[in-house]
Amino acid sequence: MRTRVKICGITSHDALCAAVLAGADAVGFVMYPASSRYVTAELAARLVAATPAWVTTVGLFVNHKGDEVNTLARFCRFDLLQFNGDEDNGFCESFDRPFIKAVRVGDNTDVPGTISMFPGSRGILLDAQVSGQFGGTGRTFDWAKIPREVSGLMLAGGLTPDNVESAIAVAAPFGVDVSGGVESAPGTKDPALIEAFVRAVHRADGGDQK
Repeated sequence: MRTRVKICGITSHDALCAAVLAGADAVGFVMYPASSRYVTAELAARLVAATPAWVTTVGLFVNHKGDEVNTLARFCRFDLLQFNGDEDNGFCESFDRPFIKAVRVGDNTDVPGTISMFPGSRGILLDAQVSGQFGGTGRTFDWAKIPREVSGLMLAGGLTPDNVESAIAVAAPFGVDVSGGVESAPGTKDPALIEAFVRAVHRADGGDQK
């Protein structure tokens, strides 16, 4: 089985095209205004409409109110919702779209226990725990903390074209999620880095792109 790839923090049509051409399985749009990768609803809707079939569009939310999530999800027509804040399972599954939940991993995090708190999730995205931050920090965490017996886990946090092969070798995740690691500046994706990242994932999989 090959490792799936999500390119998160898409902010332009050029970045979307670069991700799609490189072979990304999913693209993420940050709806959190405090992020350097924030996009307006209007821009996100245009980019989602331009995304080809079979590439999953993901709307990323951080502690939004329920009516805000509903309005943005329907207006932008995201395929999947991603919650990076302090949302509980009941909140996350109260919308008319499937969701994944980001879990921040620190030194004392009970990873299996935290994962079990989100039974409605289509998948759990493990990211580095940084105080006051909700992802996109560029920090890694101890990949050995990832429980291999739990299927469908996705890995984020400081991944780059240079370290993603090692991350996959240690953690064997279902998928990997990258944002800052393929940027030339915050919010500006670099097509060459996106291509290099996807190529590195394929190398980690032994060149199998099935």
